Amino acid sequence: MYKDYFGFYEVPFSIVPSARYLFLSQRHREAMHHLQAGLGQGGGFAMLTGEVGTGKTTVAKAMLASLDDKTASGFILNPTFSSQDLLEAICDEFSLNYHEKASLKQLSQAIYHYLIDNDQQGINTLLVIDEAQHLSAEVLEQLRLLTNLETDDHKLLKVLLIGQPELQEKLRTTQLRQLAQRITGRYHLLPLTEGETRQYIEFRLSTAGGNMSLFSKGAVSVINQASQGIPRLINLIGDKALQYAYHSGEKSVSKLQAQKACEDILSFQAPGVGLQRQNNSHGLFEFISTYAMPALLGIAVAGGLYWKGADGLAWLSSLSNQQFAEPVSASTTSPVSASTTSPKAVISPDDNVAEPYPEDLVRSLFNREDKISAIQELYAVWGYKADLLDGLCEESSNSSFECQKYLGTFAQIEKQNLPVVMTLYLDRQQSYVVLYQVSGDQVQVLNGQQRISMPKSWLEQLWTGEYYSIWQRELQITLRLNQQGEQVRLLDEKLSKVLGSTPSGNDVFDQALKHKVEIFQRWQNIHVDGIAGQITLRKLELLTQSNPPFIRVERSQEESL
Repeated sequence: MYKDYFGFYEVPFSIVPSARYLFLSQRHREAMHHLQAGLGQGGGFAMLTGEVGTGKTTVAKAMLASLDDKTASGFILNPTFSSQDLLEAICDEFSLNYHEKASLKQLSQAIYHYLIDNDQQGINTLLVIDEAQHLSAEVLEQLRLLTNLETDDHKLLKVLLIGQPELQEKLRTTQLRQLAQRITGRYHLLPLTEGETRQYIEFRLSTAGGNMSLFSKGAVSVINQASQGIPRLINLIGDKALQYAYHSGEKSVSKLQAQKACEDILSFQAPGVGLQRQNNSHGLFEFISTYAMPALLGIAVAGGLYWKGADGLAWLSSLSNQQFAEPVSASTTSPVSASTTSPKAVISPDDNVAEPYPEDLVRSLFNREDKISAIQELYAVWGYKADLLDGLCEESSNSSFECQKYLGTFAQIEKQNLPVVMTLYLDRQQSYVVLYQVSGDQVQVLNGQQRISMPKSWLEQLWTGEYYSIWQRELQITLRLNQQGEQVRLLDEKLSKVLGSTPSGNDVFDQALKHKVEIFQRWQNIHVDGIAGQITLRKLELLTQSNPPFIRVERSQEESL
């Protein structure tokens, strides 16, 4: 209905889970790290909980999709099983054969032999059970017995339970105390903050091909308060708000339209979900209390021990020495040294244990609050002297370059392989650095005065997920069937280069060129229409840059420098 009106190529606020629309807030990234760490040594149980709609299932599916061939995984959704049904479901997930009337013992033996075989081949086995709050005590006990399957030195199966907060309550019962003691890694996924809600909305608008500033600041604030930062509610409200703006003939969503959308959506939610109506004359909405951060140190340490497996105690005792011993240096002026300064602690996403940062490093990373100068420095890396308009990163500010704001992951930046400006945040301080180089687990960033070397994991933990990227722009306009000219010829050359085909040599957008565009769009997983529009051209330009300053440095290159 409003898709074409706002220039989207797909609806931005669909509630259907999609890995493409996975927004990684700091909390979601912490959750992802916990799930990935669960594939390491050791065994037993881990538990991921969160309110309805916070993104638990989407995070789990995205993680499972990224696993390599050294991990066998099973995903069970909405379990309402008996013990017999559960074991059969596990066998089905891992494609194990069993007799129609197999007993619990026979099913367990089939699973045991499968786990042994995987272990001998160096394959990890992970079982993920979603909506685990619905499991009966009997079935949870059967799961516990499965995790008893082990070799002489480690467990053969790791089970990740994903569920609503009721799962925590269920495990506090006397009947399940043995299972509760096995859960040494826990993570509770909290809703988004207001800043994260703004980033989430911008991310979905951008991914759908729309304008990131479509929602006013007032609209975002209203949506965050009404939804309590729950992504699923944000999607429902965002979709309704766009409908109101469309019917009103507006090109953006106002605060008033957002309020109307909130009232519409939340009137159909269960009591206690989102904002509730007030019965007095002092206002339209009443906020329910927000969530408390479950940051108990005991849980953090237990989580660290769990993910590190049998060597957890040794790891814990040596943690501080390892962190303080690793030097952080600058390759130009004002060297940063971890050994000469006291640390600044933050929570590490890898294990929920406080990780210290040298104060000199923090000062170096957080000495530039000016986004414009950071973007100008990014242009300088490309060998171009940028003016103030370039530094604003606004559309059409420069005919030779395109500048764009993104929300994403470090893996996406590495795949693009171009320098970017990264937004960092720590202790209410925000700063901007240029990611200049990536070599293995080390990175180099620029802060306007220095080139600073540091572990990649440290930078990821300080990064908000927001970044600014520039690239050379040669294709200036949308191109489609029957157009002709130099831009069409250039489009054909670039498509032919990435697709490995031969350019036609003419400057007419014919059916053959349209077919190339469609093939490229399918390859890049974008809307297939045969039109070389903004998103298609952006993807193509990024893949065909001329002598760009790549950020990835291979070990052999680094040694030769």
